Amino acid sequence: MNKNSIGREIPVSGVELFGGPFQKTPYLPRESGIPSHNRNGKIVDSLEQAIINSGLKDGMTISFHHHFRGGDKVLNKVMAIIADMGIKDLTIAPSSLLDHHSPVIEHIKNGVISKIYTSGMRGEIGQFISEGGMEEPVIIHSHGGRARMIESGELTIDVAFLGASTSDIFGNANGQSGKTRCGSLGYAKVDSAHATHTILLTEQITGFPNIPNSIPQDHVNSIVVLDEIGDSSKISQGAVRMTKNPQELLIARQTAQVIEHSGFFKDGFSFQTGSGGSSLAVARFLKDIMDRHNVKGGVALGGITTPLVQLHEEGYFPKLMDTQSFDGGAVESIARNPDHLEISASQYASLHTGSCSVNMLDFVVLSALEVDTDFNVNVMTGSDGVLRGASGGHCDTAAGANVTILVMPLVRGRIPCVVDAVNTVVTPGSTVDVLVTDQGIAVNPARKELQERLLAAGLPVVSIEYLHERAISITGKPQPIDYNDRVVALVQYRDGTIIDVVRQVAS
Repeated sequence: MNKNSIGREIPVSGVELFGGPFQKTPYLPRESGIPSHNRNGKIVDSLEQAIINSGLKDGMTISFHHHFRGGDKVLNKVMAIIADMGIKDLTIAPSSLLDHHSPVIEHIKNGVISKIYTSGMRGEIGQFISEGGMEEPVIIHSHGGRARMIESGELTIDVAFLGASTSDIFGNANGQSGKTRCGSLGYAKVDSAHATHTILLTEQITGFPNIPNSIPQDHVNSIVVLDEIGDSSKISQGAVRMTKNPQELLIARQTAQVIEHSGFFKDGFSFQTGSGGSSLAVARFLKDIMDRHNVKGGVALGGITTPLVQLHEEGYFPKLMDTQSFDGGAVESIARNPDHLEISASQYASLHTGSCSVNMLDFVVLSALEVDTDFNVNVMTGSDGVLRGASGGHCDTAAGANVTILVMPLVRGRIPCVVDAVNTVVTPGSTVDVLVTDQGIAVNPARKELQERLLAAGLPVVSIEYLHERAISITGKPQPIDYNDRVVALVQYRDGTIIDVVRQVAS
């Protein structure tokens, strides 16, 4: 007969016997019968020890978020330590890669990284991949597509490395307090909920419980305190850009007029704008139109920026739903405004939920690198075919909104932005409704009622074919890009299907 540690006979086979109250919780020892709780909670002395504890080994998948954008210091630091530990053949799944993540290139060359899932890449990394630097094609996904993959198990994260400005000793963490704030942790929320093991990196330990807990303690396995996890001053670098450019302001003004006369402009309308110059400027002109018609919005969604915060605080949009804070004004707002709501990338745009927030958008205003005469959109590859952008939430919001508006100049430099066929399709033309340029507005022929309303309002509506011809008359017909047959990236649509590929540029 088997006896457990307190002498009780257990006449059952195949079960584990009780071995003492702290057999499974050695971090909560009692000495001489007196409770001696571990006041360090889940804090580990070093990042290397946390990696060892996670069980990370060759061939696994790790993830990162990019809420610190140009100021992120987590990914490069973690990858350097992993490389020193001799771990190889990893799949990395950062929500996006930015210019300063170029050390990833050496880790690819040295065999530390063998596969990448990401929303986008720029700079030296984009050039390296476009020139055939990886054996495996990169998987490009949207923000909603990434959440869907993680939730469904299509992308299994073994270890997530997540930066948060503050945490308590058990892992209740956020990006809204502390020195290095990044605001919403919308991408990190998905990773922490589904990763097998989550390592939280923070600069500051607060009292328990740390509230709000964007990442809850039951989603964290260990905590490492670092001197630096990011630079908040660089969050607004990159895609986020305010403008004084007359051309961009003209586009923004006409975009606001498209919204005004679309038929969907009424009390309670929902709205999202991108982070480019014209996109951000739309909010300025929209405010005047809302005043003139005495219309108040409902929800402003997405990557939140200072112009949207100003509209919120002035009562034009009672609610903000924020999956990524795009600048310092948004970071400060989410900490002080109770109706500035933090949402996960899943709540924002994942098909897996069946009820993501993009599905309730009335308007989304989006930038693009180029659009073709079928309204297909490229936000990934430049005119040279090199990866230099991000899918982001582009196709997610275009599919969900009642009116999807693209804003872009007709020509950039000597490069036409309206073309016969885009280099890389990220967003299908069937989900795009209006293109606003500095030389005319084109409406998708499938939206005849929208075109009639804009014409009746006296807006300069032309065909997209006219815009294409006008662009070519200015720039001349561009030379085709010289590609090899090799595929360097697969572009996923938000449902996981492959909408296009990126081929290696010829050297």
